[in-house]
Amino acid sequence: MQYLTVNLEAGHPTVEMARTHLNMAIRSAKANGTRVLKLIHGYGSSGKGGSIRSDVQAQLRRKKQEGQIRDFVPGEDFSPFDPAARAIIAACPSLSRDVDYSRQNHGITMVLIR
Repeated sequence: MQYLTVNLEAGHPTVEMARTHLNMAIRSAKANGTRVLKLIHGYGSSGKGGSIRSDVQAQLRRKKQEGQIRDFVPGEDFSPFDPAARAIIAACPSLSRDVDYSRQNHGITMVLIR
Protein backbone atom coordinates (compact mmCIF):
# COMPACT_ATOMS: atom_id res chain seq x y z
CA MET A 1 0.00 0.00 0.00
CA GLN A 2 1.42 3.34 -1.00
CA TYR A 3 -0.87 5.57 1.03
CA LEU A 4 -3.05 5.35 4.08
CA THR A 5 -5.87 7.56 5.33
CA VAL A 6 -5.78 8.26 9.08
CA ASN A 7 -8.75 9.94 10.76
CA LEU A 8 -7.33 11.91 13.68
CA GLU A 9 -10.66 13.50 14.58
CA ALA A 10 -12.67 10.28 14.94
CA GLY A 11 -14.28 10.04 18.36
CA HIS A 12 -13.62 13.73 19.14
CA PRO A 13 -10.23 13.19 20.82
CA THR A 14 -8.25 15.70 22.80
CA VAL A 15 -5.31 17.35 21.07
CA GLU A 16 -2.96 15.09 23.05
CA MET A 17 -4.81 11.95 21.95
CA ALA A 18 -4.75 13.09 18.31
CA ARG A 19 -1.01 13.80 18.61
CA THR A 20 -0.42 10.29 19.96
CA HIS A 21 -2.44 8.83 17.07
CA LEU A 22 -0.39 10.93 14.61
CA ASN A 23 2.91 9.69 16.03
CA MET A 24 1.73 6.08 15.95
CA ALA A 25 0.53 6.48 12.34
CA ILE A 26 3.90 7.86 11.22
CA ARG A 27 5.83 5.06 12.96
CA SER A 28 3.51 2.45 11.48
CA ALA A 29 3.79 3.95 7.99
CA LYS A 30 7.58 3.84 8.15
CA ALA A 31 7.53 0.24 9.37
CA ASN A 32 5.07 -0.87 6.67
CA GLY A 33 6.62 1.00 3.74
CA THR A 34 3.67 3.36 3.35
CA ARG A 35 4.82 6.37 1.33
CA VAL A 36 2.03 8.86 2.04
CA LEU A 37 -0.43 9.55 4.86
CA LYS A 38 -3.66 11.43 4.33
CA LEU A 39 -4.52 12.89 7.72
CA ILE A 40 -8.10 13.90 8.44
CA HIS A 41 -8.06 16.40 11.30
CA GLY A 42 -11.04 18.59 10.54
CA TYR A 43 -11.13 22.35 10.43
CA GLY A 44 -12.87 23.13 13.69
CA SER A 45 -16.41 24.23 14.33
CA SER A 46 -15.41 27.90 14.62
CA GLY A 47 -14.45 28.05 10.94
CA LYS A 48 -11.07 29.51 11.94
CA GLY A 49 -9.16 26.24 12.13
CA GLY A 50 -9.36 23.66 14.88
CA SER A 51 -6.91 22.96 17.66
CA ILE A 52 -6.15 19.46 16.31
CA ARG A 53 -5.40 20.91 12.86
CA SER A 54 -3.07 23.55 14.33
CA ASP A 55 -1.26 21.04 16.52
CA VAL A 56 -0.90 18.45 13.74
CA GLN A 57 0.64 21.00 11.40
CA ALA A 58 2.99 22.28 14.12
CA GLN A 59 4.06 18.70 14.86
CA LEU A 60 4.64 18.05 11.15
CA ARG A 61 6.76 21.21 10.78
CA ARG A 62 8.93 19.98 13.66
CA LYS A 63 9.13 16.45 12.25
CA LYS A 64 10.17 17.81 8.86
CA GLN A 65 12.91 19.97 10.42
CA GLU A 66 14.16 16.95 12.40
CA GLY A 67 14.14 14.73 9.31
CA GLN A 68 11.41 12.39 10.58
CA ILE A 69 9.22 13.03 7.51
CA ARG A 70 10.14 14.24 4.02
CA ASP A 71 7.42 16.85 3.66
CA PHE A 72 3.77 17.69 4.17
CA VAL A 73 1.15 19.85 2.52
CA PRO A 74 -2.01 21.27 4.09
CA GLY A 75 -5.17 20.31 2.24
CA GLU A 76 -5.78 23.86 1.04
CA ASP A 77 -2.48 23.63 -0.90
CA PHE A 78 -2.86 20.05 -2.15
CA SER A 79 -2.86 20.84 -5.86
CA PRO A 80 -0.52 20.63 -8.86
CA PHE A 81 0.68 24.17 -8.08
CA ASP A 82 2.43 23.19 -4.83
CA PRO A 83 5.90 21.57 -5.01
CA ALA A 84 5.28 19.37 -1.94
CA ALA A 85 1.96 18.22 -3.43
CA ARG A 86 3.73 17.33 -6.68
CA ALA A 87 6.26 15.25 -4.71
CA ILE A 88 3.40 13.45 -2.98
CA ILE A 89 1.72 12.71 -6.31
CA ALA A 90 5.03 11.46 -7.69
CA ALA A 91 5.33 9.08 -4.72
CA CYS A 92 1.73 7.91 -5.05
CA PRO A 93 0.23 8.76 -8.48
CA SER A 94 -3.22 7.42 -7.57
CA LEU A 95 -3.66 10.41 -5.24
CA SER A 96 -4.10 12.63 -8.30
CA ARG A 97 -7.61 11.12 -8.42
CA ASP A 98 -8.25 11.67 -4.70
CA VAL A 99 -11.47 13.52 -3.91
CA ASP A 100 -9.51 16.20 -2.03
CA TYR A 101 -6.92 16.88 -4.74
CA SER A 102 -7.25 20.52 -5.86
CA ARG A 103 -10.29 21.02 -3.58
CA GLN A 104 -8.72 23.33 -0.96
CA ASN A 105 -9.89 21.11 1.91
CA HIS A 106 -8.65 22.74 5.13
CA GLY A 107 -9.65 19.61 7.08
CA ILE A 108 -6.86 17.37 5.76
CA THR A 109 -3.07 17.32 5.53
CA MET A 110 -0.97 15.08 3.29
CA VAL A 111 2.34 13.72 4.61
CA LEU A 112 5.24 12.33 2.59
CA ILE A 113 7.00 9.72 4.70
CA ARG A 114 10.80 9.48 4.70
